[in-house]
Amino acid sequence: MPETESWTYTLTIPNDPRAVPVSRHTLRLILKAHGLPHLAEAAELVATELIANAVQHTKGPAALRMQWAGAVLRIGVWDTDPTPPSPVRAVGWDETGGRGLGLVRECADGWGWCARERRDEGRGKFVWCELTGAAA
Repeated sequence: MPETESWTYTLTIPNDPRAVPVSRHTLRLILKAHGLPHLAEAAELVATELIANAVQHTKGPAALRMQWAGAVLRIGVWDTDPTPPSPVRAVGWDETGGRGLGLVRECADGWGWCARERRDEGRGKFVWCELTGAAA
């Protein structure tokens, strides 16, 4: 399949910590199938952070969306909490969490969020980031 062909996948994620590695593995398989394995490492890192936030900080399901268009990979996660994400937080050196959105911001070529409502699940937010698809 040519790298220039546009595509979109959406994976519904239950509120279960096991969804994080399943989603990461699925993302890697999709990128490989579309001839984009060089994006897998960065894509897995940012997707893991976004999915982990959704699973950890909400009580409802979530959805992972992967979209390739115009040599840009957009990875986004919808969750049931409409509270805006906060990437800037003072984190102590001994804390094990609180760095996820900072990692996304540093690793991605762009990121953002918007309030979004889903017909089947109600109010929430969509947090996304973009990775450029330059060949490795």
